[in-house]
Amino acid sequence: MAQHSTGYTIGFAALVCVVCGVGIASAAVALADRQAENKKLDQQKQVLVVAGLMKAGEKLSPDEVKKRFADNIKPEVVDLKGGVAAQGIDPISFDQRKAQKDPAQSREAPANAAKVLRLPNNALVYKVVKGGAVETLIFPIEGYGLWSTLYGYIALDAKDANTVQGITFYQHGETPGLGGEVDNPKWKDLWPGRKIYGDKGEPQIAVVKGKAGPAETDKYRVDGLSGATITSNGVTNLVRFWFGPEGFGPYIQHSKAAGGK
Repeated sequence: MAQHSTGYTIGFAALVCVVCGVGIASAAVALADRQAENKKLDQQKQVLVVAGLMKAGEKLSPDEVKKRFADNIKPEVVDLKGGVAAQGIDPISFDQRKAQKDPAQSREAPANAAKVLRLPNNALVYKVVKGGAVETLIFPIEGYGLWSTLYGYIALDAKDANTVQGITFYQHGETPGLGGEVDNPKWKDLWPGRKIYGDKGEPQIAVVKGKAGPAETDKYRVDGLSGATITSNGVTNLVRFWFGPEGFGPYIQHSKAAGGK
């Protein structure tokens, strides 16, 4: 076949595509375990940060992250509907987001302002344990903002399962400088001391338009994100949803009845 013929060109291009495809596929398979390990490590970092056991931006080796997590955090898989610990599920290997996409491990969510489409049958809760006592409860949260689904964690004081100790978002596609300010440490510092539930047991926390007062006197409200009303409303909606009856509400009630254990 002539080197510069149409057939040669097409054949050569096809061969290059096949070789590149095989190379990319091989690399993806070879790196799958490392990617899964990095994902798990990042989740552990986020939990440590919201628990106050690691500073945002602090540089720790993977081994240090794993040790700090293992020494202080006890993960637990819970049955969302029943509000109790799920039986026979390993919390170390359980992937909540994967379960949420699996029809066999999830269900359609009722219509909700957070735009959560599916609910996993089981979810992960992290407990900060010191001296044998549970000090903090950490919950995964998610919901839609303006452009994207925001994924994060919120930490509550285990003594009342109501007082916020911290919040963080680790994945979203909100506009930098506007809705993306959910990443701003100054804004996140406004959350500790706020309350999730009102006197009647309904989620009352809200990100309001404009300024809120200090947590001591304005316990259910948090400053809005300037120029990002929809993202602010989205944060309100997702927190309220996950601490309502379809989310961790039943677990919170059981936790209070058990004294936070």
